Amino acid sequence: MLKSNFMMAIVAMATRKKMVVVVVVVVVVVVVVVVVVVVVKVIVEVVVKVIVVVVLLVVVVAVLVVVVVIATAAVLVVVVVVAATTAVAVVVLVEAVVVVVVVVVVAAAATAAAAEVVLVEVLVAVIVVVVAVVVVVVVVVVVVVVVVTVVVVVVVSVKIIR
Repeated sequence: MLKSNFMMAIVAMATRKKMVVVVVVVVVVVVVVVVVVVVVKVIVEVVVKVIVVVVLLVVVVAVLVVVVVIATAAVLVVVVVVAATTAVAVVVLVEAVVVVVVVVVVAAAATAAAAEVVLVEVLVAVIVVVVAVVVVVVVVVVVVVVVVTVVVVVVVSVKIIR
């Protein structure tokens, strides 16, 4: 009778430890899913920012091309119209070239500043993603070590009791 009660106690203890393992596995799965969702969200944000940068750069290049074409046309018109007066033509040509250079430099500087801000944001987002991936890997390794340790303890305990 005493031996059968002892065996029942061993079975009850093993069952409780199995439930602990199941709870630990469920918690680990939930943590991993949450971390994966956060990492995917950050990755999507990075991709969106990269797309914004590319679209911004395409728009800027298009605007610069239009500005250069319009400025060049304006310079040519000014040169042709004023070419009759030689002294004035040189001054007007120099002024037109200065205007074109100033317009192009200002447009390029504004574009570069906007692109730089977005690129810094993208760089920060990439760093966040890398850190998140490292955290996920560390969490998964720790969870696996804990689960393996719990399983080994349960198996050794049951074998020692038997």
